[in-house]
Amino acid sequence: MSFARFTQVIPLLVMGLALVFAAQLAQAQTETVLYNFTGGSDGGKPVANLTSDGKGNFYGTTTEGGLKFGPDGYGTVFELSPNGNGGWNETVLYTFCPAAPACPDGAFPYSSVIFDSAGNLYGIAYAGGAYDRGVVFELNPAQTSWAETVLYSFTGGSDGGSPTSNLIMDPSGNLFGTNSAGVFELKWSGGGWAEQVIYRPQNYPQVVTGLTMDAAGNIFGVGYSSAFELSPNGNGGWNPTVLHNFLTRYFLGPDPIGAPALDKAGNFYGATYHGGANKSGKIYEVSLRRGKWTLKTLYSFGGHVGDGSNPDAGLVLDASGNIYGTTLSGGGSGYGTVFELVAPIGKGSYQEKVLWSFNGTDGRAPYASLILDSAGNLYGTTRSGGSSGPGVVFKVTP
Repeated sequence: MSFARFTQVIPLLVMGLALVFAAQLAQAQTETVLYNFTGGSDGGKPVANLTSDGKGNFYGTTTEGGLKFGPDGYGTVFELSPNGNGGWNETVLYTFCPAAPACPDGAFPYSSVIFDSAGNLYGIAYAGGAYDRGVVFELNPAQTSWAETVLYSFTGGSDGGSPTSNLIMDPSGNLFGTNSAGVFELKWSGGGWAEQVIYRPQNYPQVVTGLTMDAAGNIFGVGYSSAFELSPNGNGGWNPTVLHNFLTRYFLGPDPIGAPALDKAGNFYGATYHGGANKSGKIYEVSLRRGKWTLKTLYSFGGHVGDGSNPDAGLVLDASGNIYGTTLSGGGSGYGTVFELVAPIGKGSYQEKVLWSFNGTDGRAPYASLILDSAGNLYGTTRSGGSSGPGVVFKVTP
């Protein structure tokens, strides 16, 4: 080999070794599949985050599967519990639409479930109900099974319909969520649940992807058009404030998604599916500076080999200010990632670490946000992949 040819090969070898080393660093964490969905009676294709009961058990929903009266089933609510031998047992708490094709109890739950203080579970279903425009439901733990009650059936009129984002609950037990009309409130009144739309975004389309409530009772939300805050006005109503407008003069936005994450200082963090320096999505912060809300891009995806791209879920923060999330695609196999943005010290910048790249057998396409336990473990779901194909529940251990 000539010296000139040798000098051409050396940089390629160095680059290859660097990529291998980077890939090894990225997979320094471990991922464990806790459960592989089959798409049968156990459910399949989860797209919502898990909920912990604080006792080591997880609860969630699947958009398909169940008793399979339809082609793919109408979805389930499930519990995942340690079996005492290092594995996990899945129990289906409720199967939607047992009397198909009519689905008065709801169908296709795209959101997670939340607990009240009595141990009841609440969630939404995208379709079904009295008008086939979706429902808000409650699951009550009866003696031997969970009983479902439809709290409200959307009509698709001024009350909206087709809800997809997670519910949140205030200390009084009132429920808040989003649908085609904007942000709705469900309040117990006069022996029944009354629904009202409390915020309608001004710009089309009226899509709000998630809500978060702070300790003072203010609601923060993200929609296609804007990031906003709703503050109680003291008379049962809400005062809206637009924190940032995502739309440009050409009416195109970067597709902000997921529920916002709040830190102790009141800063607001979120992700966009598109946008950023590489048009593959970004992580942003909205903070109040000198009386004005300002958006700052913290990280743009797609900037290097093996990086994730197109985040499609909300974020979670730890006590040190590190940010965790998922991307729908990208990574070593193109099937999505779990990532961490390491908080800067002083005036530095956030640094991204790919904690896990999905390869298909361990999951594919994580649409849901993560939950973080006290030991720093991350738990989530993927819509597809796994041993049978219709998704998994996974754990990533730093």
